Amino acid sequence: MTPEQIAKLVDDMYAMTSVGDFDGAEAYLADDLIITEANGLPMEGVYRGKGALRALYGKVMGMMDVAGLERVALTVGGDYAICVVRFQFVDPTIEGAELCELFRFNAEGKVAEIKPYYFDPAPMIAAAKAKAATTA
Repeated sequence: MTPEQIAKLVDDMYAMTSVGDFDGAEAYLADDLIITEANGLPMEGVYRGKGALRALYGKVMGMMDVAGLERVALTVGGDYAICVVRFQFVDPTIEGAELCELFRFNAEGKVAEIKPYYFDPAPMIAAAKAKAATTA
């Protein structure tokens, strides 16, 4: 895939998932997709399969009140794309979370791996704790 094709695919995936079109987004995902969320995060773990992104979104949106998700920047090289993303939370006292998401593509041009990297996981943890406190 060309860098332009990879960039379009990533942008299309963000656009689709932002409106809940996971059927559309899953067309871009490998059957053996792996998403790894780091230990210590409220959604830590390894998510597998084409439905992993849908499951992870459902979990994250269920455990924290997210007001918005902004794709800030994207860089592409080889079989990889790295996207800078910002989460904004409904509670204005919780600082927004910044992360980079690594996308690895397989030979068929499908997303084979997604691995988010958080500079500071504290806002994600705070947002999950705030939501848990309101639902307890």
